[in-house]
Amino acid sequence: MRIIIIGFGTVGKTFASILHERRDELLKSFGLRPRIVAIVDRGGAAVDPSGLNPEEVSKAKQLHGSVSGAKGFGRPGVTGSDVIRDVEADVVVEVSPTNIIHGEPGLSHIEAALKRKRHVITANKGPLALAFPALMELASYNNVLLKFSGTVGGGTPILDLGKKCLLGDRVTAIRGILNGTTNYILTRMTETKVPMEVALKEAQDAGYAEADPTNDVEGFDSACKLVILANWVMDRRITIKDVTISGIMSVSMEDVENARKEGHVIKLIGSINGKEVVVKPRTIPRTHPLNVSGTLNAVTFSTGFAGEITIAGHGAGGIETSGAVLRDLIDIRRNITI
Repeated sequence: MRIIIIGFGTVGKTFASILHERRDELLKSFGLRPRIVAIVDRGGAAVDPSGLNPEEVSKAKQLHGSVSGAKGFGRPGVTGSDVIRDVEADVVVEVSPTNIIHGEPGLSHIEAALKRKRHVITANKGPLALAFPALMELASYNNVLLKFSGTVGGGTPILDLGKKCLLGDRVTAIRGILNGTTNYILTRMTETKVPMEVALKEAQDAGYAEADPTNDVEGFDSACKLVILANWVMDRRITIKDVTISGIMSVSMEDVENARKEGHVIKLIGSINGKEVVVKPRTIPRTHPLNVSGTLNAVTFSTGFAGEITIAGHGAGGIETSGAVLRDLIDIRRNITI
């Protein structure tokens, strides 16, 4: 299986390394023989139709600042769109940085790959939040698969639980903690009684929050994930414009203390219930399954037959998200051989 990787940050590098290190196991267990024919980053590309060695490409990036510095295979200035157009491949893995304003360049990469009849795996939430229904229609029209397990919950199979494991049942509502950064901040405010600005600084120092934490603390990251859940699990054809969003910056220590006195905690909750699609801080009982601490994510599915089912786990991280991308690749392999 010929693979193009667009984006060679933490997830792209980790995923490429997993394919290389586990190649014998993947062949034996799943009949999967992955061959990375191109890797793209902001500085250009590395291309080899016979297969790149990701360790060598990673060394080239570290030395030259771009994969285009790979000796013999480097292509400075070549873009993801160029590679999708010119390099033969079966699957495009799109893991470029998330942009929730206009989805680019990931949105154009995904559209171009689908139009070229390439299967696509992405961990990029931006394009899906902005254009999920249109992208799924494009994939269906071209008879290819668009997979995105790593966009919600990282390595925790939240999407698979909601879509695959509840066949025959009906998900009537969803509530969840979908952002680990805000959960860490609110946990620190609750457990150590430090104010918002101190907890945010701790999250940044620990690497949980970006230097500009806007997408997290203002609720936009959670909203992106809620859109994906709504479309995939509940067949709600919505985009991020349909979500009412409030972040956590207005949560005070007084709010946290008042909740504690009543046996509750404050969490940033994304919810889909009836026509309501909302991200905002809510109080929940301390004993509720959604009351997970630190950077954990948790989602509760309300179902017709099984009642409430809650899944919790790590929502981010290179190795966790790469594991989800690998699950998607194996799923594509299984589907195209049926």
